Amino acid sequence: MDVLTKGVAGIGKTVSVQKFILDWAEGKANHNVHFIFPLPFRELNLIQKNLNLKQLLNHLHTETKEIKSADYDEYKVMFIFDGLDECRLRLDFQNNRRLSDVTESASVDVLLTNLIKGNLLPSALLWITSRPAAANQIPPECVHQVTEVRGFNDPQKDEYFRKRINDQSLADRIVTHIRSSRSLYIMCHIPVFCWISATVLERMMGKAVSAEIPKTLTQMFTHFLIFQTKLKTQKYDRKYEIDPRQARKTILSLGKLAFEQLEKGNLIFYEEDLIECGIDVREVSVYSGVCTQIFREEFGLQLGKVFSFVHLSVQEFIAALFKLLSFSEQNTGQWNEFSSPMTSLLKGEVDKALQSENGHWDLFLRFLLGLSLESNQTLLQGLLRKTVSSFDINQETAEYIKQKIWENRSPEKSINLFHCLNELNDCSLEQEVQTYVSRTGARRLSGVKLSAAQWSALVFVLLNSEEELDEFKLSKYHPSEKCLLRLLPVVKASRKADLSSCGITQEGCAALISALRSNPSHLTELNLSDNKSGDSGVKLLSVLLEDPHCKLQKLQLSNCSIREKGCAALISALRSNPSHLTELNLSYNKPGDSGVKLLSALLEDPHCKLQKLQLSNCSIEEEGCAALSSALRSNPSHLTELNLSCNEPGDSGVKLLSALLEDPLCKLEKLQLWSCSIEEEGCAALISALRSNPSH
Repeated sequence: MDVLTKGVAGIGKTVSVQKFILDWAEGKANHNVHFIFPLPFRELNLIQKNLNLKQLLNHLHTETKEIKSADYDEYKVMFIFDGLDECRLRLDFQNNRRLSDVTESASVDVLLTNLIKGNLLPSALLWITSRPAAANQIPPECVHQVTEVRGFNDPQKDEYFRKRINDQSLADRIVTHIRSSRSLYIMCHIPVFCWISATVLERMMGKAVSAEIPKTLTQMFTHFLIFQTKLKTQKYDRKYEIDPRQARKTILSLGKLAFEQLEKGNLIFYEEDLIECGIDVREVSVYSGVCTQIFREEFGLQLGKVFSFVHLSVQEFIAALFKLLSFSEQNTGQWNEFSSPMTSLLKGEVDKALQSENGHWDLFLRFLLGLSLESNQTLLQGLLRKTVSSFDINQETAEYIKQKIWENRSPEKSINLFHCLNELNDCSLEQEVQTYVSRTGARRLSGVKLSAAQWSALVFVLLNSEEELDEFKLSKYHPSEKCLLRLLPVVKASRKADLSSCGITQEGCAALISALRSNPSHLTELNLSDNKSGDSGVKLLSVLLEDPHCKLQKLQLSNCSIREKGCAALISALRSNPSHLTELNLSYNKPGDSGVKLLSALLEDPHCKLQKLQLSNCSIEEEGCAALSSALRSNPSHLTELNLSCNEPGDSGVKLLSALLEDPLCKLEKLQLWSCSIEEEGCAALISALRSNPSH
């Protein structure tokens, strides 16, 4: 089984791998696995010669030399390929030759493609980690399960600062400040960004520093760079004042490396990359706050030196600073001589980010626009020969971004453009929609024609509002499928989503499920009642429910035109992942007795945790009622509420339910049977059962 774990840079993928291996080594988990082989791509990149799989493992893990080739088939083996985004090998799954013998030699890329495809050691378990943009290098048919590392949630962000900073009063003030800037607080889901923020804010807020406390991403990273430059000057140069010329030279060298490697999509670099940019490899360690050396030497085997910035965002910031410094170096005239080139530069970078399919230049653009502000350039203490921006340039750039928001149809792209406007201190579109939303309150947006830009602004406002993320009710804005498609990023980030009575068809259901599958762990409650999703829509929903990371606890599907086929797909999904759902509403659908029999098989599963089940008006007759009663008698411990109103169980069906109620293990607290044509005989059986077991 191949598992692919995705997550942005610095989110904790490698730490997850290390924790997994540690738990296995200490005997805490995965006892069925005999060998785990960590194979980081940054090390695999350095192996140039042909070798067989056994030789590859021996090179990287010399303690395995005693293992014979045949042993790999006898034991349960797991390979962990960490950092697919760092891979510099050409993984050609289509054309690489096929290998099935662990003793047959080939290049490393051929060995890897055959391992991943299951040609080599087909019984082996594989785990691959990657940034999202690089994950599509692995063919979908080779991946059985996709997971995502999401980083810190809000309580964990606060916990990090309170554990990282000893002075709890200072820690509380830092948490309050970070929370006051949603753009900063959102970024703190990345652990490395928490570290950068703590490094800067502990120094600035803990001492009498006169500078303005950072409120934007660019300000935070600018102060971080200044702090690291001062640290390097004091610790290694034995000076207390930064030499602007030396600092400019250093930043230009590091910036060239950052920018050129960002263009290539590289997060790791080798000695030749540094030398090409004029960086002395021997001095890299003095920039440990910005650029860190990773070196592995084990049992005499030297794999080489690998370098990287401490985080991709640091690389993107320094690359943006390099772009600005380069412009400053090339344009040393008056404003009227280079204001137009500066505007052209910024507009060109906006277009470049919009054309990037995977968001490769989004954060770089935010930093570049933030650095274009004169107030941020002033912080750079002489790195720039002179400021290279003006109010007019920033205003023209902001208007250009607003125009792109008007034209752009992608919510994700628009969201980044709003972050860009914030870096330019322009919140006009956001404030316009915020004012309107606060004025209309809970009233609907029906009858109000919002532009594409205003819809994007509404999404941005809602995503940056803590209150809205807990529960999202579509009818509050406009009960339509079109509105759902516009606000999908908000639904995706919500914990509860009420989409009832909004005319959602199969198309809307498909878009919704696609969005939720990319981020399935937030949503715990989903209400799709009174829509037109039908069996086809429910089949799409079933794909989400099968995801082991789906955390839905309450699912409302009343009056959704679901018949036996839709019910079958739903129950199949819930049987494969039964442990989370506690409430299910299928009322006013047509599953019939056959659908209820399938549902009964789910209820018999000891892992099923359903507590509330609504089956009102579902065309259930005696046969379905019998299956339901039998299932609940075999697994009676969870269900506390059952609604069978408006069905036709007849007296015989009610007698079966009565037998269930007599069971002392039965935990039913609410049983609804109104409008079920129950006659005297059925009523007598029911009363007798309740008298014999009256406690629940």
